Amino acid sequence: MKKRKILFLGESYRADALTWTNGLKEFGDFEIISWELKTPSDTFPNRILRIFEFTFALIKIKEIIKLQQPDMVIAERTTSYGVLAALSGKKPMAIAQQGRTDLWPESSILLPFKKIIQKHAFKNATLIHAWGPVMTISMAAANVDMNKVMVLPKGIDLTKFVNKNTANPEKISAIVTRSLLPEYRHDIILKSFGLLNKKGVDFSLTIVGDGKQLSNLKDLAKKLNIEKKVFFRGRIQNTELPKLLQQSNFYISMPITEGVSASLFEAMASNCYPIVTDIAGNQSWITHRKNGQLITVDDSNMLANEILWAFKNTTYRKECVLNNRKFIEDHVDYKINMEIIANKYHELINSAKTTS
Repeated sequence: MKKRKILFLGESYRADALTWTNGLKEFGDFEIISWELKTPSDTFPNRILRIFEFTFALIKIKEIIKLQQPDMVIAERTTSYGVLAALSGKKPMAIAQQGRTDLWPESSILLPFKKIIQKHAFKNATLIHAWGPVMTISMAAANVDMNKVMVLPKGIDLTKFVNKNTANPEKISAIVTRSLLPEYRHDIILKSFGLLNKKGVDFSLTIVGDGKQLSNLKDLAKKLNIEKKVFFRGRIQNTELPKLLQQSNFYISMPITEGVSASLFEAMASNCYPIVTDIAGNQSWITHRKNGQLITVDDSNMLANEILWAFKNTTYRKECVLNNRKFIEDHVDYKINMEIIANKYHELINSAKTTS
């Protein structure tokens, strides 16, 4: 039997994208063809070049479809690759919203235009992925046909992220695994640990990842006199992450916006106690002082106090991490969820072939 092909439109190197495409290979026996824009959008000149590249992208995508004859197209981000997938005319077509909403930043002067192209992508999609419940709110507000929406996280590999935590229970060993970008508020995390340091609380803080805030954050750690307790690990291989999580007993994440965080799931699977911002994307998974803690955005004082409260309440914290592991096993197992998604794609392809 001929192996089925899927054309993936998106940044194929990203961890989320790799989970998606590797899962389709493993559990759906799909061949994956990838295409992505080459110009990064990290600076203003690059953003201009990226827009220019975007205008010619559809021609290239249609050439790939004609040459490779994929059975299906999938795309991440409804306002970019999702639009290109919709314009390609290839069916079936699945798109995935990446955050609480892909209409970001919400202050953008291009917001009205983004709403128009996103509506086109939603209308033409055969299947729309909401990796978590919070994503459905903006979809419903945009009058999406919710019958097309699949609410299911891709999941994480529980054979890699195991519940064998080796962190010293007598010390706060915290880890942060988000990109060093302003919206993840690493400065708030550092300030909270600066407050703990002033109180004489012993800790180690491991910061994994890279980004444009790195230099500023290192300077801030020095200013707060905690540079000897903060370890910037930079960008690491994903294979190294499970071990670092297992050496930590606290997971801290303070974003100002969130869709579905795979890093939160990875931490919960690894018996790290989660402390995250009190925003909709985190509220789907964390209930304050029930299975973690929710912190007001940009409140370093509250974060410091809640870390200390959790550290002192050892019995409560031990029970939480055990329950969190069970929750991940029941709801966020990559092997189960990706098999469901892969089977759905086969159904869509079969249906398209029957009606064509």
